[in-house]
Amino acid sequence: MPKDVYFIILLSKFYYVHYFQLSISIANDETRELLIAALAENGIEGFEESDDAIKAFVAEADYQEDAIAAVLAQFGLSATIETIAPTNWNAQWEADFDPVVVADFCTIRAHFHQLPIQTRHDIVITPKMSFGTGHHATTRLMVEQMEHLSFTAKRVLDFGTGTGILAILAEQLGAAEVIAIDNDEWSFENAQENLQLNHCHAVQVSMDDIEQLDATQLFDIVLANINRHILLAYMANMYALLKGGATLLMSGLLVEDETIVTQAAMEAGFQVEKVVALNNWITILCRKP
Repeated sequence: MPKDVYFIILLSKFYYVHYFQLSISIANDETRELLIAALAENGIEGFEESDDAIKAFVAEADYQEDAIAAVLAQFGLSATIETIAPTNWNAQWEADFDPVVVADFCTIRAHFHQLPIQTRHDIVITPKMSFGTGHHATTRLMVEQMEHLSFTAKRVLDFGTGTGILAILAEQLGAAEVIAIDNDEWSFENAQENLQLNHCHAVQVSMDDIEQLDATQLFDIVLANINRHILLAYMANMYALLKGGATLLMSGLLVEDETIVTQAAMEAGFQVEKVVALNNWITILCRKP
């Protein structure tokens, strides 16, 4: 299975279920992002990406033919559909899911991985239908850049926490308090499970929007690995929630998003300090003066 995977099928729910696989030819990265988001809102449970296509997976009983057709028509696309025979998805996934090792800094592994840990940090997850298994370039970029930030005794916001990887790492790096928010129920439940697996005590996860946070309780660091549209929509909110001299680290962004996002950050009042790219994805580091 390719490692650029946005959603992991909820394997524990469907061991031997008929699935439909929709194969869709699409090379444009930005359109791909929008398509994945739209399909995910219409019952699709998993996505697998290659350079010029995506495969979308949905249980036969949950397939909404008219809704999916409408989404594809919106983007001028079509799909070839095939039925996947009942499979022990859990065993297949465990065979295909590799640990992620970020230099000597951090290992991200599933609970069933047994391997010698040679990094300073070790994160154990049970990824399900939420963002952030560590395989995608944006999560790796965020993890790499977090190594160079000081989290000791800091108050941190993980905006769009997904599997909770960044929140867990923030605590391991010494954060005094981590507020992890996500408005997706699967992400909320999966993050809670992963916090327990990693024995976290400084992380509080909730199903909240950023607008619901107490604006008088400011943060030292905001981590936001989401997408361009959400980051642009809430740039001012992130600025307002940060202390003076505090840090904003963003990803979920394509290389071509750099200009519009850095411009929006500067208009909100941020100073843009660094942009790092990996496989056509970028992370942007900003400071609030």
